[in-house]
Amino acid sequence: MSHKLQIGEMKASYITDQEIWSHFTYIFSSKSRNSTTYKFVLIKSIIENLYNVNEELEIHYFNLFKSFTKIYWNLVIHHKLNQINMMGKQAEVQKILLDFQAKYGIDSSFVFDKLSNEMQLNIIMKVMKRCKINVMGAVYGDTAGSIYDFDNKKETLRLNASFFTFMQRFQKILMYLTNYQLALFLEKFNINGDTKGMLIKVENVSKRSSLNQFYEVLASYFTGTCFYCGMAIRSRNAAHVDHFIPWSFVQADQLWNLVISCNACNLSKSDKLASESYLSVLIDRNHEFVRMQQVQEREDMKVYSATKLQSLYHYSFENGYSTIWVPKSS
Repeated sequence: MSHKLQIGEMKASYITDQEIWSHFTYIFSSKSRNSTTYKFVLIKSIIENLYNVNEELEIHYFNLFKSFTKIYWNLVIHHKLNQINMMGKQAEVQKILLDFQAKYGIDSSFVFDKLSNEMQLNIIMKVMKRCKINVMGAVYGDTAGSIYDFDNKKETLRLNASFFTFMQRFQKILMYLTNYQLALFLEKFNINGDTKGMLIKVENVSKRSSLNQFYEVLASYFTGTCFYCGMAIRSRNAAHVDHFIPWSFVQADQLWNLVISCNACNLSKSDKLASESYLSVLIDRNHEFVRMQQVQEREDMKVYSATKLQSLYHYSFENGYSTIWVPKSS
């Protein structure tokens, strides 16, 4: 009954790579009781929040379940996918979202980001309350309490340090494995589904529909030139908000990882890693950001550090982002 736990204490201070791989093998196997998609979505949410941890390697529930809720909303409401291993039944979080949709008459075309901030907050709190009961202890139990501990009263999950490093080193493959296993589960219990089609949907459920909300903040430090090539950007339409570390690796939108680029650089850079020479420029930019009153209160800036950004850059290289990009005009 580990899924009913309110507090889970970490059972090991150090775990080996082999032990961690064995835990994932178990979670993804038929030995683990995966009657819903909860475990897969929780793992995806942890990966998305690896760089939202504080100095104690804690992730606050709100950040964790903001990711969880967004993924679930886009799977359940936008893609109309069943999340439990029984046709005609509904997982509890699935039911919460469908009831919310019906109550407010929300069209299924609305992805999570299109909802008002008030609606998003309302749903996140409802989902978090339910997941405290059914989700937090499930992965904890499957891994013998070795990869994280949690406290439902304090609303924090704390990662094992060796597990945190492991997740950074193998982030890309872990996200792929989790997405693939989630797609396989959904294929079994949804009509007219195929693994490839499910995988495409799963891989994109976290992607933000627009980065425009970040432009206004970035513009406060915008000099009118492209972050990469330095060419003048003369209109708002020619300015693009770009993930310095590719979104496909970060899987999250953090202000400290976003820059304004011109159209040519944005298209050319695409999913590549920019030259390390730009890393120091971004660190300097962020140093100015954290001194700005309107920025330093943001949740993503509260957990930012230059060391964290440097680690993210080097771990992305280790995860296969080895094609280093520089603008053509440089």
